[in-house]
Amino acid sequence: MRPAPGRWNHPPVPTRLDLLRNQLDLTWSLLEYHLDRLDPDDLLWEPGPLCWTVRPRPDGTWVPDWSDEEPDPIPVPTGAWLTWHIGWWWSTALDHARGHPPRDRADVTWPGHTAAAVHWLRDLHAAWVDVLDGLTDDTLDAPAPFPWPPGSDRTVADMAAWVTAELMKNAAELGQLRLLRAAVS
Repeated sequence: MRPAPGRWNHPPVPTRLDLLRNQLDLTWSLLEYHLDRLDPDDLLWEPGPLCWTVRPRPDGTWVPDWSDEEPDPIPVPTGAWLTWHIGWWWSTALDHARGHPPRDRADVTWPGHTAAAVHWLRDLHAAWVDVLDGLTDDTLDAPAPFPWPPGSDRTVADMAAWVTAELMKNAAELGQLRLLRAAVS
């Protein structure tokens, strides 16, 4: 008697890296949905009087509003601030993952307009996918250099999961701002 077709052909069990990539791909598609639909003025739109945004310096670089202490009340971030924030933490995560000294927050500036910000985020995504593609089970189990302090018992796999969680949160915030602006315009 022959076994039924496919009975012994089980699909492969996804690896941890497969799961991390699938989560990133899903989250990235949510952000892309909004990036593809941004109007040039969406990112600098301020939805209320208490906002954090990015502002040009006299030399033309765009810097974010920032406080080392949590403000109370918390300002509503603009889309520009959110895209800067994604660029800052993702650049820093990439630095850590590549073994480079992490750049200082003040050294990460906003590109200056919507198209450049979208391009910047897409470049960061591609760089992060390259990092993920180079990971192995051993590197996934290595101590995480970011965003936790040394000795936290967190791993590179935890860092990769954190990047996706942070991206999902920021994608939702950016999308909500875009939809709100469309609703009131």
